[in-house]
Amino acid sequence: MRRRPFLLRLSAVAGILAAPFKPALAADDALVARLRRGGHIILMRHAATVPGIGDPAGFVLSECATQRNLSDAGRADAARIGAAFQRLAIPVGEVLSSRWCRCLDTARLAFGKAEPAPMLDSMFDDGETQRDAKLRQLATWLKTPRGGANTVLVTHDVNIRALAREAVRQGEMVVATARPDGKLGVVGSWRP
Repeated sequence: MRRRPFLLRLSAVAGILAAPFKPALAADDALVARLRRGGHIILMRHAATVPGIGDPAGFVLSECATQRNLSDAGRADAARIGAAFQRLAIPVGEVLSSRWCRCLDTARLAFGKAEPAPMLDSMFDDGETQRDAKLRQLATWLKTPRGGANTVLVTHDVNIRALAREAVRQGEMVVATARPDGKLGVVGSWRP
């Protein structure tokens, strides 16, 4: 019965890996009403991708064919998200995106636009220095007041966890307000 110790170790590892995951909260009418008023920062994880974690070895940022990209379901989901924003009359102004193709494609399919922003690039393989530099750049960016429409930042799960201390699934969003100190005040999580 050598399988039993292996299964016990496997279940312990699975428990450790699952422990930090905090599922996104469901949106309610109050959150949608807040979004309609504008002025929020929406951290959105890219839509569903082909299966995998990270990117293939040797991927090139400027070449989508070398990356893990959106699946057909992810492309359809991104379009549905954009349609939900329109149907719910949620104003969207600036849309910034990680330069990874799955994020740019999500932004363009959902909102019809995307401004590449290296500060939103995946932190998955970053060392502490690179990660901290991106977080400082984002904090500086957040200190600039943004009124009017909501601002959407399309990025990766690891980045959203670092910024908002929230875990989201593909296509989910964290809704926040930018504080004067360059940090985020999380209002809620949403998947339209």
